[in-house]
Order: sequence, then C-alpha cells, then structure tokens
Amino acid sequence: MQKTDIASLGKFNLIAHLTATVECTQPSTVRGTGDDAAVLHYGQAETLVSTELLLEGIHFNLTYTPLKHLGYKAVVAGISNIYAMNATPRQILLSVGVSKRFFVEDIDELYDGVKTACAQYGLDLVGGDTTPSMTGMTIGITAIGEAPKEKIVYRSGGKKTDLLCLTGNLGAAYMGLQLLERETRVFDGQSDKQPQLQGFEYILERYLKPEARKDIIDTMAAINLTPTAMIDVSDGLASDVLHLCRQSQCGVRIYLERLPIASETFRMADEIHIDAVTAALNGGDDYELLFTAPLSCYDTLRKELQNVDIIGHLCDASEGAFLITPDNQTVELRAQGWK
Repeated sequence: MQKTDIASLGKFNLIAHLTATVECTQPSTVRGTGDDAAVLHYGQAETLVSTELLLEGIHFNLTYTPLKHLGYKAVVAGISNIYAMNATPRQILLSVGVSKRFFVEDIDELYDGVKTACAQYGLDLVGGDTTPSMTGMTIGITAIGEAPKEKIVYRSGGKKTDLLCLTGNLGAAYMGLQLLERETRVFDGQSDKQPQLQGFEYILERYLKPEARKDIIDTMAAINLTPTAMIDVSDGLASDVLHLCRQSQCGVRIYLERLPIASETFRMADEIHIDAVTAALNGGDDYELLFTAPLSCYDTLRKELQNVDIIGHLCDASEGAFLITPDNQTVELRAQGWK
C-alpha cells in the first residue's frame, strides 16, 4: 500500500484528517477539537483547556533566543488560546524535554521566564513533566481557563455583515525573526563581532517576548461587548481568518490599506527586500486576536477599543475570501503561513 507523505497534507489538513472521526462521549465535553481550546463542563463556569508544543529547531533557535524569554513566550503561546475563547486563564502545566547539553542552571533560566509570565498574567503553575530528549529541547504547555457558558466565543459564531476586527499590528514578530536569522548568518563563527540590532528593539521584542491580549479581553468585558467569533493570530492572518470563515460558514473581505503594520516592520522589510504586507498576512507568531462583531457595534469599537482596527467584514460564503487593494482590485486570500 502506498503511504501518504505528511508534507502533502500540511499542518491544518493533517489535523483535520486525524480528528475527522474523533467522537466525544463524556457528558462533560462541551466542545472538542476545532477551536482554540476545548470546553469542559464541571460546575457553574466552563473549563477551557488548550495545549502548545514547541520544538527546538522548528519553533525556536537557542542561538539567539534567551531561555528566560523562551519560557515567557511558551506561556503566552498557551494562554493566548484561552483568551481567544473570551475566557480567563487560571493555571498552566509545563512539560520539558532536555538533552544532555543542558545544565540545571539552564532549566532554572527557562523556569524564571515561566514564573515571570505566571506573575504577569495571574497564573498558577500546577504541574507538568520532565523527560530526557535525544534531539534538544521540547516544551509542552497546557493552559487551563474558565468562563461563564454564555461568554465563551467560538470560531463558528460569525455572521455575514459582521465587522472583522484585529488587535495590535501584524508582521513585526516575523520581521524580528528575519533580523535575528540574518545576523546569525552574518556573524556565524565570528566571536569578535557583534550583531547589528540597534533601532529594531520593537520587532525583536515582538518575536522574543510577545504578550497575550489580556488587556483587550478585560476591556471588552468592562464595556459588555462579546464578539460573535474569535481566533488568536499565531499562524498568520491569512491562515487564521480562513479558519474562522470556514467554521462560521462565511466569506470575507479584507481591505489591505487597513492592515495595521508598525513602522519598524516596514523598515526591516525594506532592508531585506520582503513585502511588509506579505509578512503581515503570513508571518505568524503575532499572538493578536482576530474577532468579529455586529455592524451595530461600530461606534463602540471605535470609541472604546483604542488598539483595535476594523480591517474588513464577513459576507456570504458564496462570495469567497478576498483581499481588496487600495485601487479596489480583488485578490483571492490564500494561506501561505505555517505548514
């Protein structure tokens, strides 16, 4: 029998393939695969659980990633999924696989970052596992959160004419990664030289030490605004908006001139001859929130959510998913981010 190459499916089709026949039989399982977190019912509030797996050489490079920053970022990657469900993270579990090239002091540094993130976001580190690794470092994060049943936001709740909203800006983390990769290649083996990173502190921080959007979730709760659908942008805007549209059975129109892109992102993109808009659409590692809200919320969004841009709107599924250029041309939206 001829076997199927995993690369021919890609990450998201592989996930869909593996979970297509998974059935949930426990009464406490409210929602299983298909969203940013599973939803479980054990009491008055729903429990949400999400996992992230980070592999050395795939998700991070220790040549330029401080272990303390890595620990912090791992926590952010986990709890961003909980915030994307309009829930509050409460606990994390941390599992670490390490090879013999690491020392106790290295793991202490990683845990310093984890503990700093826990203090920042009010989390308890309640368990995990450690194991030897033959191939470097592996980090597994399980994030546990809670929310009232009526406040949980799924990817599937979007309706045509809903506004498409985005927190923060896009592409900065990807440009930070490109800068670090460039300097690593230039200075490889030259210990007497220093990398040229001055003037790009913002994009470096966005890649090395991102933040989860607790502030946005808190603000929406304060003004009693509940999105109709939401997803965290970690795999690139193009991929993630298509996930949201697929689950909500809608099409989308995104206006390119409304995409928020930081000046440092544009400057770095110019230096290395990469289109900043392409980076914004496909770069990943942003950990921003993409959500939809009814058209009637337009004034509230503009007035109360200062760090949110309305970048487009949902439409009927038959109209497809398209980008609108400044000269009013339409370009089909394709996912070219993480595979």
